Amino acid sequence: MSFHAGFSLAAIGMFFGLVQYYIDGKKYLNKDSLYPSDPIQPDEVKKFSLRVLMGVIVLALILVVMFVANALTIDNVVLLISIIAVIAPIVYFIIMFSSSKVSKTERSRLWAYVPLFIAATLFWAIEEQGSVVLALFAADRTQLNYGWMHITPANFQSLNPLFIMLYTPIFAWLWTKLGKKQPSSPKKFTYGLVFTGLSYLFIALPGLMFGTDGKVNALWLVGSWAIVEIGEMLISPIGLSVTTKLAPAAFASQMMSMWFLADAAGQAINAQLVRFYPGHEVAYFIVLGLVTLVFALVLLICSPWITKKMQGIR
Repeated sequence: MSFHAGFSLAAIGMFFGLVQYYIDGKKYLNKDSLYPSDPIQPDEVKKFSLRVLMGVIVLALILVVMFVANALTIDNVVLLISIIAVIAPIVYFIIMFSSSKVSKTERSRLWAYVPLFIAATLFWAIEEQGSVVLALFAADRTQLNYGWMHITPANFQSLNPLFIMLYTPIFAWLWTKLGKKQPSSPKKFTYGLVFTGLSYLFIALPGLMFGTDGKVNALWLVGSWAIVEIGEMLISPIGLSVTTKLAPAAFASQMMSMWFLADAAGQAINAQLVRFYPGHEVAYFIVLGLVTLVFALVLLICSPWITKKMQGIR
């Protein structure tokens, strides 16, 4: 198989998904969801277009300056993208907070969303390293031959969707079983960060116990992925739900974009963190694991305040 085959299969799958969404959407989606809640008015089109044009011009000027200064390198382009990915959600939060279209109650819910957004960013910064740091760990530090069976480093990338498929029915049953007794969204985010931090502390253990020169059993990597995917089940679907519930009416669609900007910001941070991994395996995993656990503790302490700001949303 090749990268061409992989991307082609993904494109085919997305095409059929889009067809299904288009056909079933007409039958099952609420009619209100077919139209924007706060569409751009004709007199706002010019103003919006000018802002987009200014953004494009500024970005082009930055690239020109980098080229003239002989600084247009891959590392600097990645750094620029990282900066944009972090600044973009901050700017949009400011826009929403300062908008006259946002009511007092909606602004309170926005404040509740901020720490959840930060938690999601931290989670994605760790989880998305599965295709970078953990891929390197699979290639360089993991035993790949077991008798007649040979595992390729790329095979470990299947662990993410595998555990999601295994966990989804379990969590669906759990939330249904608990009903109103289930933890609040802030508590679920907290537990999600705990598992995320533990996954990195777990993968640090083989380096602590056996050193970082040899190869270790693949179960260490499988175990780390199994743990972090519990964190994903507590953050990703919950985040999608709470984003729609906390969204101001005038920014309902944009708030969903904000949720995915958390992933973008997380990957931006990830892009800068991964450069510290080579040669510092144990310290890298321990520091990031502990930082995540500390933020989980902070989020737990802030949970009552967040719940209060959510104004009845759980």
